[in-house]
Parts: sequence; structure tokens; C-alpha cells
Amino acid sequence: MLSIVKSMALNGINGYLVETQVDVSSGLPHLEIVGLPDTSVRESKDRVRTAIKNSGIEFPSRKITVNLAPANTKKEGSSFDLPLAIGILIATENLESKNLENTIFIGELSLDGTLNKVNGILPMCIEALKLGMKRVVLPKENALEAGIVNGIEVIGVSSLEQTIRYLRNEEKIEAEKVDFNAIFENSKKYNLDFSEVKGQENVKRALEIAAAGGHNCILIGSPGSGKTMLARRLPSILPDLSFDEALEITKIHSVAGILNENSLVTTRPFRAPHHTISGVALVGGGRIPKPRRNKLSTFGCTIFR
Repeated sequence: MLSIVKSMALNGINGYLVETQVDVSSGLPHLEIVGLPDTSVRESKDRVRTAIKNSGIEFPSRKITVNLAPANTKKEGSSFDLPLAIGILIATENLESKNLENTIFIGELSLDGTLNKVNGILPMCIEALKLGMKRVVLPKENALEAGIVNGIEVIGVSSLEQTIRYLRNEEKIEAEKVDFNAIFENSKKYNLDFSEVKGQENVKRALEIAAAGGHNCILIGSPGSGKTMLARRLPSILPDLSFDEALEITKIHSVAGILNENSLVTTRPFRAPHHTISGVALVGGGRIPKPRRNKLSTFGCTIFR
């Protein structure tokens, strides 16, 4: 039997739709994943097999072929565990595919069936909304972040077993609701403030002019003279972020896996890459540039040491 479950993947900092196509047929027991999966995706077969077994369902001893479409783009990460497991359960008639046409499944499975947090949820949900998807099922730890996207139903689940009960209508889960306007308006606070600087009148005047006019600024001086100290406080006198700018910055933090507890970045970030950094490293590196935890892309305010 063939089943198709929809999921999302990342291309840089943007999401795109991936169809998890699962075919269960007679033959020697074997699970094969095609569609340009990377190592973490290939390893999902072991996580999914054990998670299904530990969720109280017998894993089928049949030939299972999984295709991640489109097959000409490389699939990375562990977020395909949940859609793969759901696809196998539908193909083996343990679940019904009714009313799942506009549902996205995202999540990494532990061996006991627990769902773990994944990176890049925000850009995935934004793209899912643009594609007309109505609902997204994802790890509970990611629900607050996904709830920022207004117009799509966010269902946070803690395990594969709970997901199965939800899809069988045996358990009701309330959709995540986030007052993003309150978050956006009440969390615009900087840890470092420009008003804390004493003296340095000429430099402060130059930075105020640069901030007001959107100009570049270079600080030259001996070590310890206060260049970095002043630059770290410059974002506090820059114009407030618009909601669209905040979303764009939050997408970068989401992909890099350093999103704060508020689920929305509402202040202009500060980055201090070394002056010897290459252009490739500055934007994250890789064939398709992607923000890295240790090489976060610059956005908003940058100072080169």
C-alpha cells in the first residue's frame, strides 16, 4: 500500500515542501530511503523502527521503500522521522489518511517514541502557510515558535504515541495560540544601553549620526579605548525593528538553533566576527549558505574587530 505524508525541509533559511512517499509491499524485510538523503536521514530508519515498536505497534516485516520528493534536492536533518513514521503507519493501515491532505508533520524521534525539538521550524511554517497548508504537527518544544505564524493550526505533541492518539481522535490537543503582538511590544529591551557610556562625547556624537542616517562607521583606536564597548551599545539607539524585520532575524536564529525563550527576536542583534573572517564563513559556509551555531550570519549591526 502507498501513503503520502507531507513535511518541510530547509534550503538555506527558507522552507520548501517535501512529500514522504511510503510503499509497503511483499518481499524480504527491508527499509530503504531514497531521494538524496544525508546520513542523519538515512539513520532515521533505525529511530523510526524502534520508536514504532516502543509505541505499542508491531513494525511490519515487509519491504518498505521511502521516497523523499522532490528527489533532486538533498535532504538534511532529523525532522523527517515523524512523517516517515506516520507514513509507515498509514501504509500498514494502523492510521487513516483522511483529512491529512493539508497537514504538515515535522519532528525527530527518540528510541522511546519521544519527539525532540528541531531547528528551523519558523521558516518551515511560514512556507507551509504560503502553500495553503492548514495544520502542522510538531514537537511540543517547537509549538511556541511555530505559533508566531498566524493562519496555520499548530499542534504540539510530546511523543509518537500521543500523535497516534490525536490522529485517531482518541485525544484532543488544543492548537497553540501565541499573542505575538504582546511579545513583540513588551520584549524590546537591550541588556546594554547607549546611555550607560560616560564621556567619549565625540565618538558618541559620530555613532548617533551614523544611527540616525543609516551610515557605516569605523572605530579606530588603541586596545581598551572602548571601541567594542560602544559598538555593543549602538543597537539600543537604532530604530525599532518592524515585525517583518523581526521575523526575518528570527528565521536566522531558528535555523541556527539559538532562538531565545520568547520565540521572537525583537531587538537588533550584535555580531563581532574577527577581521580575518572570510566572506564564505561570514554567511555560514557550505554549497548553500546556512547559518551555523558557531558562525551565525550577521544581520542588523556588525562590528569588525
